[in-house]
Formats: sequence, C-alpha cells, structure tokens
Amino acid sequence: MLFKESAIEVGAQAENKADAIRKVGALLVKSGNIEPGYVDSMMAREEVANTFLGNGISIPHGIPKDRDLIKQTGVAVLQLPQGVEWNEGEIAHLVVGIAAKSDEHLTVLSNLTDVLGDADEAARLATTDDAGEIAQRLSGGQLSPSEETPEDYDEGFDFTVTSPHGLHARPATALVDIAKVFDANVRVRNGNKAGDAKSLIGLLKLGIDNGTTIRVSAEGTDAIKALAAIQTALEEGLEDEDEAQAEAANVPISRANKVQYEGQTITGISASPGIAIGSVTTFRRGRIVVEEKAHQDVSAEQERLNSALASSKDELSTLYRDMLNKSGAAKAAIFKAQTEFLDDPEMLRDARALIAKGHSAGWSWQQTYEGHAAALSAMQDEILSARALDLRDVGRRLLKLLADKVEDDPELPDSPIILLADDLTPSDTAGLDPKFVLGLCTASGGPTSHTAIIARSLDIPAVVSAGSNILSMSDGATVILDGSAGVLVIQPTRNDNAQAEEAFKAHQRQVIADRLACYQPAIMTDGERIEVVANIGSVDEAKSAVEAGGEGVGLLRTEFQFLQRDTEPSEAEQYEACSAMMKALNGLPMIVRTLDIGGDKDVPYLPMPQEMNPFLGVRGIRLCLQREDLFRTQLRAILRASSQGPIRIMYPMIATMEELLAAKAITEEVRLEVGAGPIEIGMMIEIPSAVMMAEDFAKEVDFFSIGTNDLTQYALAVDRMHPQLAKMADGLHPSVLRLIRKTVEAADAAGIWVGACGGIAGDPMGAVILSGLGVKELSVSIPAIAAVKAKVRTVSMDGARDLAARALACTKASDVRALV
Repeated sequence: MLFKESAIEVGAQAENKADAIRKVGALLVKSGNIEPGYVDSMMAREEVANTFLGNGISIPHGIPKDRDLIKQTGVAVLQLPQGVEWNEGEIAHLVVGIAAKSDEHLTVLSNLTDVLGDADEAARLATTDDAGEIAQRLSGGQLSPSEETPEDYDEGFDFTVTSPHGLHARPATALVDIAKVFDANVRVRNGNKAGDAKSLIGLLKLGIDNGTTIRVSAEGTDAIKALAAIQTALEEGLEDEDEAQAEAANVPISRANKVQYEGQTITGISASPGIAIGSVTTFRRGRIVVEEKAHQDVSAEQERLNSALASSKDELSTLYRDMLNKSGAAKAAIFKAQTEFLDDPEMLRDARALIAKGHSAGWSWQQTYEGHAAALSAMQDEILSARALDLRDVGRRLLKLLADKVEDDPELPDSPIILLADDLTPSDTAGLDPKFVLGLCTASGGPTSHTAIIARSLDIPAVVSAGSNILSMSDGATVILDGSAGVLVIQPTRNDNAQAEEAFKAHQRQVIADRLACYQPAIMTDGERIEVVANIGSVDEAKSAVEAGGEGVGLLRTEFQFLQRDTEPSEAEQYEACSAMMKALNGLPMIVRTLDIGGDKDVPYLPMPQEMNPFLGVRGIRLCLQREDLFRTQLRAILRASSQGPIRIMYPMIATMEELLAAKAITEEVRLEVGAGPIEIGMMIEIPSAVMMAEDFAKEVDFFSIGTNDLTQYALAVDRMHPQLAKMADGLHPSVLRLIRKTVEAADAAGIWVGACGGIAGDPMGAVILSGLGVKELSVSIPAIAAVKAKVRTVSMDGARDLAARALACTKASDVRALV
C-alpha cells in the first residue's frame, strides 16, 4: 500500500508514550483514516497489550470493537530519532500507527517483521531525514538486491483462492502439513511477497484473501509430487474456518430466565453460559527478563535454543494428553497446534539469524515471536488474531526456559473469585480450577477463541471482548458475571443480586438434574440396555468416570503409565496404579488394554528401530511379544490387582491367530505364577484381518472390543492424521459399518459380546448406529458419557436397527450422516 505524504513525520519528538500515540493518531486523523475517537482506542490498547516489537519499533493500534471509528485502512509513521520510553527498558524510535479496517495493511506488518531481524536497518530508518525512504521500505519497496522478492522455482502452478476466508489459519495450517510431507522446497507467492509453504508464519504474512491469485512453485526431489498434492488439496478445498464459527454457534444457552439488571453493566460476548457472583481479581502476568547480549559463544546459544525447544514440546505434549483425557480431542488439538509454531522454519530461521549476530538465545526468540505475534494480532481476521494469542502463549513458554529471570510469575487463584484479564492463553485457561474460578471476563478475545472453547469445556461461565475498562477495576470489588447474557455487572443493586442468586440457583438445579440423569442407565424406549463406559488413562480419570456416570471402564490405556518418564514403570508402580483405579471404581468392571506402544506413541527409553511406516510395524501386541519382559511385568501387575475387583484383559492390534494364542499362553503362565483366579480375556478388532477371521477368534476370547479409529484407518488406507486425507477417515463410512456388522455376527454365533471404543462410539448418532448393529457396550471419553446415555434413551432398539440397516445400504459416509 502507498503512504500519504501527510502520514509520515520525520525528526519528531514526544514527551512520553502517550504523547507519541496522540501524535501518530493525529497523523491518521489528518490523513482521513480515522475519527478522532479512535486515538482513545489506541491508548486503551496499551493498557491490555504490548505493542512494542523490538529494535525500536512499536505499532500502536486500537481495540477491535472500535473499528467502526476507522474511515479507511491506513498507516502513519512518527519517527523519533531521540526515542521515547515505551515500556520499562524499551525505547521506541519508529512509531507505526495502524488503522486496520481490512487486511490491506498486511504488507506493512510483514515488512516490519523483516526489519526486526536487522538492527542496522531499523537504526537507519529511525534516523533518516527522508520520509520517502521510510514509505518505500514499509511499502515493500526494494532497497537492495538482497531484499528482492525471491524468484519462483521452475516448476509451479497458479491458483485463484476461492475460500471465503482466504488462505488464513486452518487452510494455511493444512497447506503447511501437506508441504512438510515432501522432500522439496515449496514457495507460495502473492504478488511481490513470497513465503515458505512449510512455514505457517510465512503463509499468514502473505495476507492471501478470497479472490487472490497465488503462484505455488517447488524444487527438489519431490517437487512434482508436492505440487500435485497441493494443487489437488487447493482444488478440493483445504480446511476452512467454518469449524471455528460452528464452535461459536454451539455455545450452549442457559435455560434459566434472563435477568434485567439495574446496576451499571459492561457488555461483552457470551462465551460460556452460567452466572457467577463474587469478588474480582485481575490476572497480571509477570515479567520475563532476557539480556540482549549473548552470555556464551554462538554455538552454545544455538544449543540453548535447541534444548528449550525440546523441553517446550514435551510440556505441550503433556498438556495435550491432559486436555485429551479431560475434555476430548477437539479441545486437546489446541495444544497440538501450538507445537506447529515451535517447528516453524521461518521463525526458527529468524531467531537463529539473530543469535548468529551475537544476541542471546532468549532475546533472539523474544524479538522473533513478539514481532510475528504483533503482526498477526493487528490483522482484521478474528481467527488470525486468535492464532496470535497462541503464538504468544507458546512464545512465553519457550522464553521462560531461556530467561535470565522470571519476575512475579502469576499464581493461579486458590480461593473463589471472578477472574478478569486482557485475554488468557490456552495454557492459562487449561490450568484453572473451576472450584476457585467462578467466572471469567476478558477484555479481548472472541467466542471462537481457544480460551472460550476451553472455558466451555471446564463449565466456567465466561464473557469475552468486554473492553479494557474491566482492567481498571479494583481487586475485591463484588460483581455479577452473566455468561449467558454476555454482561458483567460492576455495580449491582440489591435487586440485581437477588435476581442473580435466583438465576444462579436455577442454573445449578439444571446442572444437578443433568448430572443426576447421567447416573441413570442407558435404557432404550423398548427396554433394551446399552452399557456406557469410559476411556481412561489414570487414577484421577477413574474417579471422574464414575462421577460422570460411567458404568465402568471399557478401555484403560496403560501406555500412559509409560509416557513422560525416563524409565519403564516397575511392577509395583503398575500394581499400585491398577489397584487405585479399582478402588475408585468401587466394584465397577475395568478392561485393561495391555501396552499399546508404537505407531503415533513413542517411548524414548524403549529403543525401537526406525520404521518406514510405524503404523504397519512393531506396535501393540507385536511389541509385547518382542519385549516379553515388559509384557510379563505388566501382566503380573494386572493379575495381582484382579483380586480387588472385576478386571478383564484385552490385547491390542491382534492381526493373526498366532499372535492371540502366544499372548494367551504367556498370560496363563503369569496367572499361574501369581496365583490369580480365572480372568476374562478379550481382543481388539482394529485390523481387517481380525474381522475376516472373527468366527475363529471368537472361539478363543470372551469378548471383542472394536477400536473404531484404527479399524477405520486400516480399512480405508487413510492416515487419520494426514492433513489432506484425514477428513476421509470417517468411522461412519459404510465399509467400516459393514466390518462392524460382520464382527458382531461372528460374536453372536459364538455367544460372546462386542463393545466399541473410538470416535464414533462417542458420537451420539454413531452410538445409535452401533447399538443397532448389535454392539452391547460403548466406551467413550468422560465428557461424552452423559450425552451418549441421553441419546440412547431417546430411541428404541427397533429404531436403532432400522437406522443401522439404512446406514449399511449407503455407499458414502456423507449419505450415512445425512440419514439424521
């Protein structure tokens, strides 16, 4: 974009940050970009966010809710050769005021992040007396041959983007995932700006909107294959943003009567329903201190960065598993997606370049992630702004490991309060305890933000985008937070409190009713019963499963006992864990799946050969039979614990009769060694070969459990984590349903029962179809128990069988899903 001559002032002076913001705001007003009131919005932004990028550059801009004060997108520059203190220890020389009505300003933000990596370039722009030079540089003008846009690679194609949201967020992430599969350099160009297709940051900075024609080119061994895969993905439609919008649309609405408040209210956006009454506490982050100069030589600083990256990935992996067990895969994916930033080649390249110039690893990483995050957060697109919060979250996580000092890192509340914040990162929100956090209110964010999604999963009332005024409230003030109405009542009257109390009680009565219903068995309208049990991985989850209405445990993932540690768990440790779970279940049955390591689950202290395709290699029962020492230790622990309650053993990934008979023989030997009584033995049906031999297998086991996720990917030859093909891995595909029917028929003939665990068991529609196919037990994630039970109670077995028959007659998964 081009700058107006009046929008750049060189050689200026400012008394302080506020004066600088007013002056750059005046330039935007003079240029016809904003109403004067938007300057106040720019000032308010400073209260809730840090707009200092580094290398003397700051980018003040307003709060999203005030965009109606923007007449047209524009950028103004106030050059302050003498500088002004922006924050403690941060001196700004180049103040770039941004009024973002659309995404036309992305070029400027992209060029700013380029300047951030070059201290000499930043210093030159801070002292030049030529306003045209600043305009040229920030407009993408070429100042030296080294800054010219990279040329396209020889092989490539043009494509016009037709997605309503352009190549933003999710579609960009999907494109990155595809590009990474291939041994090739892949470049995407939008006009005179180009980015690495394997870098999410690189793609987002291009600002590719609907209708934009891009050039995708590649070089290297797999160049042709990469281009073909990307072109196909673009033509078929990459992941779009509709999922996030649907997530916002699915915010449950409280059934309590809405309250008309008399006191002063602040209106935001409803993010999670419910009412909270209590005193407020403002969440303030601590200061992470890093020295600019390196303490060691360049190679040592690079190694510090490598080590911190590895540790951060481990932390995110732990968070992912915790959230997976607590709230399911959709919520856990937030933390899996954050790992993408730690692998981003452009960010790593920028950070390493700064380290190579003699800067410390901490300072280099801070400059890199803050610069890119500021660029994303200033974009018009709400979903991209949410990605900026993710980047800051993971950026701070890594920075703490590189810091010279972390000052006053905030502690999460340990007494009941209503928490106020600018915004909370996914990591912050996931660590909140609903016993102490009665409600959340954030100045920024939106109903599709990860913060809102996690708040809903934790059942914490939440209001977002309430504006910066909430941050000026005194800690201890009593308020009413109405998550259903999306308001914060900051001066409630006596009548407000009385009405809110009644609404709160009504909401609690409904919550209690829902919880009580979860303990009722899943009995169909004609009296048929389906058992609904839980998938768990720990003692705490065993307790949660019972509290959620689970009728037992259909899948104990024992591999969780082996992860996130340096050595394998001892027999005593495994026995204690298994015994504690049985105690928590208080007589309810538990199916223990033996160790299922391999495929997507890697244990560093169990050395395994590199495999071309680990999902077709040594995993599940194959590993147990190869490492019989591990297998026998685990079996001893399980069989010893079986004296304390109804435990069943289940083998994973059985493909052949030889595997089953070998596993059974070892189990029997161990049972006799420890003196345990007879125990039921089952096997998972996850491989098509097991389905085809189900009649034979059924004679050797007491039950089958269908692992719908793996059965789907093996039946359809689709990696369910593949960025382009994953949407094909639908467990309701007719081919998968026909395999399930064949399994049930074999089990019925042998007089054994069939359970199912996996994605479609926890899908209410899938639960009905599985019931109609003859599955007797559904093992689901803990949060899904009540919903699955409720759905089963609404149908008859005849109705379920009719739905299953119609599903079996379909030829596409989409046709099955269209039945209801």
